[in-house]
Amino acid sequence: MENLALIESFSEFKDDKLIDRVTLMAILEDVFRNALKKKFGSDENFDIIINPDKGDMEIWRRRVIVADEDLDLENEEITLTEARKIEPDFEIGEEVSEEVKLIDLGRRAILALRQNLISKIHEHDNTNLYKQFKDLIGEIYTAEVHHVRPRVVILVDDEGNEIVLPKEKQIPSDFFRKGDNVRGIIENVELKGNKPQIIMSRTSEKFLEKLFEQEIPEVFDGLIMIKKVVRIPGDKAKVAVDSYDDRIDPVGACVGMKGSRIHGIVRELGNENIDVINYTNNTQLYISRALSPAKVSSIKIFEEDKRAEVFLKLEEVSKAIGRGGHNIKLAGLLTGYELDVIREGSAIDEEDDVELAEFSDEIDGWVIDEFAKIGLDTARSIINQDVDDLVRRTDLEEETILDVIRILKEELNS
Repeated sequence: MENLALIESFSEFKDDKLIDRVTLMAILEDVFRNALKKKFGSDENFDIIINPDKGDMEIWRRRVIVADEDLDLENEEITLTEARKIEPDFEIGEEVSEEVKLIDLGRRAILALRQNLISKIHEHDNTNLYKQFKDLIGEIYTAEVHHVRPRVVILVDDEGNEIVLPKEKQIPSDFFRKGDNVRGIIENVELKGNKPQIIMSRTSEKFLEKLFEQEIPEVFDGLIMIKKVVRIPGDKAKVAVDSYDDRIDPVGACVGMKGSRIHGIVRELGNENIDVINYTNNTQLYISRALSPAKVSSIKIFEEDKRAEVFLKLEEVSKAIGRGGHNIKLAGLLTGYELDVIREGSAIDEEDDVELAEFSDEIDGWVIDEFAKIGLDTARSIINQDVDDLVRRTDLEEETILDVIRILKEELNS
């Protein structure tokens, strides 16, 4: 019964863990041989026959018959007297095969053997899981929300594998409930002890790139290439696309009629605003396209510093910079250039305009720097802005902005 009960439990492992028969037999034999080594000092003269499907197992020990007085190695030799108890016709020099019952190993050894088996099977399971998901890194994966915690969402796939979606890998607008299906990319697989931890991400640029592959046939087929993706997750993204076929408009193909193709991607990303632009090797044109929707007047490039001065009319400055500076930040990341916005002459009368730096005695330097970050460096450029818009685009309080405008107006009207 000991053999049968133990082997039945082995069959359960096989069913639960989906281990193939050959692998399970190799694990079982390895575990039993380790137990035999501990009990008898060697396993070389043991034959192990396992049938995990039927639930039976046999262990046979081979020993050479010696004269009673010549017995030296009990594990490898058996006396003639003992051998003839098994079979009366045995003679000295012959080999005896005798079955070893699990109960002969002792109950403590049997418990240790079972624990060792569990450990080996888990180790095999974890190794396979690690390899499986290591091959899936960078691919889109779908899993179901199992548990929502403050800093992480635990997902489970159809095979019961646990996947982790950390808070920092979630789009800010993401909100999940138990049972929701979640899409993301497998970003990494980490070993925590012997157990692999599978990390999913929805904020990675790779996730957006893979969504384009899934949703846009021309991208999937390789007719349209995604040259680069940059994102501020949940807010704004820019995707540079190109095509070897002049008959294909890569931007039009990606966006679709009235945005029909890109709409599903935008919805998946929590209404992230996605600008799709035509890639070009012409640096000036590329920077100009990257700053869309602003219309650039001219660009001066400093190749050695990977920097560019972008000249715009006053009314285009806020478009180029974007809310919170996101547009110009993404344009810089997309093109690989540090972009400096230079305001050109505008439609308003600038004869009495004054550089903001001249107010350093009345306005703190860090406040002046905040305005400079969004391309506002003169008195009138600030006065003509909407106060609420300035609050959104800078780190300044409304009261501070109103004080600055009051100071500037007093100076210009004096």
